[in-house]
Amino acid sequence: MSGKTERLHAVAAANNYIASTEIVDQQAATAEDVFGLYTFNLDQMQARLPKATFKSLKKTVLEGAPLDSSIADVVASAMKDWAIENGATHFAHVFYPLTGFTAEKHDGFLDPDQQGGAVAEFAGKLLIQGEPDASSFPNGGIRDTCAARGYTAWDPTSFAYLSENENGKTLCIPTAFVSWTGEALDKKTPLLRSHKALDIQSRRVLRIFGHREEDIAPVTSFAGPEQEYFLVDRNFIVNRPDLLVAGRTLFGAPSPKGQEFDDHYFGAIPDRVLAFMFDVERELFKLGIPAKTRHNEVAPGQFEIAPVFEQANIASDHQQLMMTTFKKIALRHDFVCLMHEKPFAGLNGSGKHCNFSVGNSTQGNFFDPGATPHDNAQFLVFCGAVIRAVHKHSPLLRAAIASAGNDHRLGANEAPPAIISIFLGDQLQHVWDQIEAGGASSSKEGGMLHIGVDTLPELPKDAGDRNRTSPFAFTGNRFEFRAVGSHQTIADPMTIINTIIAESLSFISDELEAKMGGDQSKLNDAVQAVLQGIIQEHGAVIFNGDGYSDAWHKEAARRGLPNLRTAVDAIPALESDEAVALFERHSVLSKGELEARVEISLEIYNMNINVEANLVEEMAETIIYPAAMRYQGELATTAKALQDVGAKADTSVLNKVIELTGGLLGAIADLKAARAQGFDTQLGQAEANRDAVLPAMLKVREFADGLEAITADDLWPLATYQEMLFIR
Repeated sequence: MSGKTERLHAVAAANNYIASTEIVDQQAATAEDVFGLYTFNLDQMQARLPKATFKSLKKTVLEGAPLDSSIADVVASAMKDWAIENGATHFAHVFYPLTGFTAEKHDGFLDPDQQGGAVAEFAGKLLIQGEPDASSFPNGGIRDTCAARGYTAWDPTSFAYLSENENGKTLCIPTAFVSWTGEALDKKTPLLRSHKALDIQSRRVLRIFGHREEDIAPVTSFAGPEQEYFLVDRNFIVNRPDLLVAGRTLFGAPSPKGQEFDDHYFGAIPDRVLAFMFDVERELFKLGIPAKTRHNEVAPGQFEIAPVFEQANIASDHQQLMMTTFKKIALRHDFVCLMHEKPFAGLNGSGKHCNFSVGNSTQGNFFDPGATPHDNAQFLVFCGAVIRAVHKHSPLLRAAIASAGNDHRLGANEAPPAIISIFLGDQLQHVWDQIEAGGASSSKEGGMLHIGVDTLPELPKDAGDRNRTSPFAFTGNRFEFRAVGSHQTIADPMTIINTIIAESLSFISDELEAKMGGDQSKLNDAVQAVLQGIIQEHGAVIFNGDGYSDAWHKEAARRGLPNLRTAVDAIPALESDEAVALFERHSVLSKGELEARVEISLEIYNMNINVEANLVEEMAETIIYPAAMRYQGELATTAKALQDVGAKADTSVLNKVIELTGGLLGAIADLKAARAQGFDTQLGQAEANRDAVLPAMLKVREFADGLEAITADDLWPLATYQEMLFIR
């Protein structure tokens, strides 16, 4: 039986498995029954902590009050008892280093009791602080092997949870990760700092609008990031070194059918995939992660999940946990979950649309325009802050989502271009046009949509359309940053979004206070003047048209909007003088921390390209070339046999195989030559990888995919696009 036949038999067996009692029985409990079951949430705290301790900790969790370290021992003891009662044997500080992934170090609860036995111990100091080696994680020179101390610090605002394995459970404690010098070595610390900056500057605006300080709850950003992903049968992955190691196909001729029929989007979810989704959602519900929406995405084999909005720090933690859960549960169903931005050439890639808003529990959502946005001055001020922030700092937003993977997606048919612009929609555009002209007095209304069928109801019509080509779109009561890559953490973009909005709110507050001179009766005139200045100076960033069109690229250049096409172009923006001043002014990141992040981002970019180039050479030389030579040998032998009996042999296919095989070998040699040159800096290496190595890799692929298209099916050793995308 050929390797291809064995793979298909294995897939059939996996499909039959979904009907087993084991999977069906796992769905018995409802989401409501299990939601938050594995989190040490406020209900658990209230039931297990002394009243004074619970009150203090609740104030920290809900209001951002400073943590009272004196309660740590009591909290740690209660957390340990809860975890052990639920089957935990170990605890782990979970943190998010500058790799962009999740890290954890496990320790057991049991300690010797000096009498031949053991006792479960978990003191407050173990809850509050851990000490992993900081030099072994990317740090951009902040830590070295000879100065390696780093600390994890408990984040009480993100609930501890139980991570379950078939052999037991582990108490996982979300933490920040900093060096011995206090510099941030992770994604969480800058995000928390940016929340503080946003809170400070938002309060200034709210006080100007007449809200008393004691009536203003902590202001924070909220996020609901949609997650796109692919599922591919595990039996195909083991046959694809590129997917196994790099997460994307470096070779692969197009399938006869792709996504051109648009029949996969929102289609009926395959049973095996639905079983996976049920399993995933049940695990997420136990961890207190409220998954809301699931559906087929545009490309074959592509799907999406959308969670409910949460405070951005928690949403970021949950996103990391969600990705880990997806990968774990996928294996249980004999799938592999791919979160690379472009796993398959010629098909839609995967993003992580980061919906976000700003608000608090007392004043609500600051991005809610209400029924008459032209009268909602507070909303217009916060909206104006976003417009100004995105226009002034679009290079930082582009840098926040810069990666080797996202370069394959941005600007393609399913993703916004690398040009950062804002879509406001008809209603808000109308309001801002009036402000620019001298004052807003009306708002467009949505009205009712008449479908023209008597049995169907009239539908309320939104006052503005949607624009899926915009990287930064207003969608009714929130903004959606659509350019984030599928595998990326939302901590980076949310840190930058919080910080640049805080900076704009600071500017607006300064302007309003100067124009009002302490006279509250001048508020409306001051707001009009400030907003008019913002739209006149920064309105160029607003674009409601087709962001995919060539015309927009020309128009954007005319407007002076940056077009940072690749990660290599974008990443250095993080260490510009303007960026350093911005982040240091709001105490989010220091110059050294920013420089470290630039160095790390470029290093990760180079490592990704290096791994992919290694794979291209290895697969081309050890898999594709031998397959081509075997086919060439079969064709030559057949042609010779025909000639020996006096028959005319058609050698056109043989000649094409010979031509493509020769081209393949030449392209491999060119790739090796492109990689041979060394550079002293990460930036220099990244530029060479972008300009020389990536094009050379594509040339190797061109010849390899040409060979796949004409090589006998039973001789082609790699799982094909057709198999991977349509068999599940």
